[in-house]
Amino acid sequence: MKIKTADFVISNSDVSKCPKEQLPEYAFIGRSNVGKSSLINMLTDRNKLAKISGRPGKTQLINHFKINNTWFLVDLPGYGYAKVSKTIKQTFQSFIKNYFLQREQLICTFVLIDCRHEPQKIDLEFMEFLGENGIPFCIIFTKADKVKLSELNRNVQIYSKTMTETIWETMPQHFVSSASNATGREEILEFIDGINKGLENNS
Repeated sequence: MKIKTADFVISNSDVSKCPKEQLPEYAFIGRSNVGKSSLINMLTDRNKLAKISGRPGKTQLINHFKINNTWFLVDLPGYGYAKVSKTIKQTFQSFIKNYFLQREQLICTFVLIDCRHEPQKIDLEFMEFLGENGIPFCIIFTKADKVKLSELNRNVQIYSKTMTETIWETMPQHFVSSASNATGREEILEFIDGINKGLENNS
């Protein structure tokens, strides 16, 4: 898939105010500082589409970007904040949950995981929430350029083992990415493109 256009449409904290267009949506979410904004910019080949900040938790709204006028990329707030108040955190959790439970246009969620770390409880719990509510998702292991290939493979295997030993029959579809060298870009975009073409054929 070639990204010809990538346009910001709206930011809000109310799922009822999200775009009314019946275009497929792909949501991106992860813990703070997982490299989400850098990944989005890499995928869209736009340096400043998503705002990058050294301060974790910068994204605090539901952000819709229309891609090629055919689908929406949705940048969501993270679900682990180190430096926001309890009240703000509860508000985030509320409208994030509402988005996932109410947004009919959502086709797939990409859960971003920092490949350098062992499975984190908050990531596993979030994916369990998606699974329990029948929300399709894939995993994107970010920052692949930060580790050796052997360590990357070992960490992915640990994740697979952890998930299949709990509530999952198999490891969900996953991708390995690096925003700095565009690793995984083609695979992720082709995955989205394949789903979109399938939806068109079935419409």
